[in-house]
Amino acid sequence: MYTTSDFFQFVVAGITTGAIYALIALGFSVVHNTMGIVNFVQVDFVSLGGMLMFSALLALGLPMIPGLLLAVAGVAMLAMLVERFGLRPSRSDNELVLIFLTIGLSIIIRGAMKLIWGTNRMALPPLSGNQPIHIFGAAVLPQALWIMALTLLAIVVLSWFFYRTPLGLAMRAVASNPTAAAVVGIAAGRIRLTSYAIAGALGGLAGVLVTPITTLSYDVGVLLGLKGFAAAILGGFGSFPGAILGGVILGLLESLSAGYLSSGYKDVVAFIVLLLVLFVRPKGLLGK
Repeated sequence: MYTTSDFFQFVVAGITTGAIYALIALGFSVVHNTMGIVNFVQVDFVSLGGMLMFSALLALGLPMIPGLLLAVAGVAMLAMLVERFGLRPSRSDNELVLIFLTIGLSIIIRGAMKLIWGTNRMALPPLSGNQPIHIFGAAVLPQALWIMALTLLAIVVLSWFFYRTPLGLAMRAVASNPTAAAVVGIAAGRIRLTSYAIAGALGGLAGVLVTPITTLSYDVGVLLGLKGFAAAILGGFGSFPGAILGGVILGLLESLSAGYLSSGYKDVVAFIVLLLVLFVRPKGLLGK
């Protein structure tokens, strides 16, 4: 017999997982809005964030917060290299060709991580202690609070960037009307580079935050990335509020189905609901 505290426990777990999906979905949306493609390298940005955090803590001996900042910045820098030297030299503007390029680059990056860090499963310590905090009868780990707080902070910073800075306004102009943006002299190359840097930072942050509550390996971001992609589609691909809403809904569906049905059904239930939503509203909940 389940109690109210059990329900709150499932909700907290769902929001925690959904926040990770939302970060990844936001990364997909940023690149899609500026380039019109699905960036499948996003899944590897998640894995790389955890790997760089692992090296920053154990190999370099950095404290937790500097290690986190270094890991996120490192993934953002690699994302810029991916755009500058992996996609921009392409002689084709065909979106399908660019999508296949991101798939190839994803395989290359995953192989490089496998060579550097190996195939063994690793673990990261949480950002703070393991002593749970009890809220409405639910035991909440400090790492879950970090995930929620840093996700909220990332959303606030993104909103400020896109609505208050010249570069953010230029990116919104490109997303709204690429032709008009080119006519008024907005540099497409700089916009694309910035979009990849933001996507890399979001993916790296998701990887750093999620690995203390799961295992760490070179391919850990694949499943997480695909669920973030599903969250972006559920909310409306390219919509920032939709990415957040889709991530939270997907996380809650997984947690509640695992709690009240079986953990073996959580993926099935979440994706069945995703399909049902897309049957009724193909552009997602908040898609235009």
